[in-house]
Amino acid sequence: MRIALLTEGTLTTAQRDAGGWCGRLVDGLPEHEFRLYRLLPADRPAPPTGVPGLHGVHELPMWGRRPAGRGPTALRRRAYVRAYEELVRALVGPGGRDGFGPALYRLAELGREDDALPAFLASGHAHRALERIWRMPGADTAGGQPLVCDVLVAADLLEQCLRPLSAPWYGTGAAGLGGADLCHVVGGGPAALPALVARRLHGVPFVVTEHGLHLREQYRGYRSAPYRWPVRALLLAFFRQLTEETYRQAAALTPGSAYDRQWQQRVGGDEARTRIVPEGTPATGRPAAGEEPAAPTLVWAGALEPGRDPELMLHAFAQVRAELPAARLRMYGQEGAPGYLAHCEAIAERLGIAGAVDFAGLPESPAAAWESGSAVVFSALAQRSPRLLADAMLSGRAVVATEVGVAREVLGPAGLLVPPRSPRALAGACLALLTDHERRSRLGLAGRLRAQERFAVEPVVGAFREIYLDLVSRYPAFPARPGTPARPFARPAEYWVAGSASTAPAPAGEPSAAGGEAGPEAAGRAETAGPAGGPGRVVTVGSAVRTVTAGSVAAEVRKRAGVTLVKAGPALAEAL
Repeated sequence: MRIALLTEGTLTTAQRDAGGWCGRLVDGLPEHEFRLYRLLPADRPAPPTGVPGLHGVHELPMWGRRPAGRGPTALRRRAYVRAYEELVRALVGPGGRDGFGPALYRLAELGREDDALPAFLASGHAHRALERIWRMPGADTAGGQPLVCDVLVAADLLEQCLRPLSAPWYGTGAAGLGGADLCHVVGGGPAALPALVARRLHGVPFVVTEHGLHLREQYRGYRSAPYRWPVRALLLAFFRQLTEETYRQAAALTPGSAYDRQWQQRVGGDEARTRIVPEGTPATGRPAAGEEPAAPTLVWAGALEPGRDPELMLHAFAQVRAELPAARLRMYGQEGAPGYLAHCEAIAERLGIAGAVDFAGLPESPAAAWESGSAVVFSALAQRSPRLLADAMLSGRAVVATEVGVAREVLGPAGLLVPPRSPRALAGACLALLTDHERRSRLGLAGRLRAQERFAVEPVVGAFREIYLDLVSRYPAFPARPGTPARPFARPAEYWVAGSASTAPAPAGEPSAAGGEAGPEAAGRAETAGPAGGPGRVVTVGSAVRTVTAGSVAAEVRKRAGVTLVKAGPALAEAL
């Protein structure tokens, strides 16, 4: 299959660790042809993908100065203004949300016809349309009427968010999304816009994988964004409705946890089209941590910021220190909020534990951090990603965590869970581990085995192989445009049933190993009489050509693919 990977940014979740998530997916599915389409900042040089095995890389400048181009003519400008007004009305009008999708697709169609969409979105005509709809009676402005500066800022942000609508990716050639069998959106947000347009124009289905929900991160980020409230409300409305449209149109949603699945369902995700696929990590093959330190030591890791609640850890450790004077605490992580490190040091000094607490900064590696302690503690107020928890479990150290977010789902019975903001409960769990070596060892081993089972790379790759095949089985071919012949897959169905890369028939229109053309037309070119006297059909299985009938289908498929058929009838023979 031809699969298009769509990502946003230079350091997405798909490309953070060695090899990257996309790289592991491409390496694990060599039978498919992957192309990478990514949105990048316009003011920075494009970094290397770090993903070998790709059949092409396509990039679009996303954030920064808009690309040069001419605006639409006066006649077409009216159509642009109407579509843009409908889009803004869906964002600020109390009853206009149903118009978001049609307005989005209308802008994409207009932009494909004359390549004038970026210039229009940055023009005064778009600014006036935005101001007119934004200030209409009953519009949701979230804290007062927008000022002129709000209109200019919001128009600039919307222009950058809508740039993927005008990307040169929507053709039907080998490099276009219209020529793909499937799109895979990694990360959500604006990266889903090309997939939405490809589905609208060419019927290409798409999968959405989010290891950190884009909408949730936008809500968190805009709390401290340097914009006035009307601008924040408008942009958050855009991201929410974009997310709703993405979930509504996606053929499959693959969140990394049940916690993320609940978020997706709250925003319109269909449970029937959702399958949880953990992120997976190559660290599952890493050796367990070595011997514990001589002194009983707790390890805490995370950014020094209020959300990670290092204050809770310090207050709990003060109680641990009162019961176990030899205990020590190592806190790894860089300062996530200005002045917060000094704040934590002052708390440790006030509690009288400064001499036993080591603010160690960033470790050489997560594995080195876990190895320096006897047990690992997480005191966060919100645990959105399972990545750090799983890495700590893979070290073989016992883990204590506050029961928030994905903690219960990841740890299960292989760790200790305590209520958030409860120093006494956290101190009790830490003391229970530090004073019981056998329990620490048992929980550490159980956690390592659980993490290896849930976060290994091979099951993740296998899950996406099944998802891809399941989806394309419901989308057998895609017309280039209405009224044109359907275009088959790069490889016919026999490849997946009984063949291999070396023995599979060539794609339609390409010469086969035996000469001539292969493909659906060649496979079903002749009819002969079968053994029972009924009509038979010549089909290609691997590199062999056989005549099959209703009576021979079951034996042929069992022989070639090991598949057991309950019943083989004329319909199945006709399908083959």
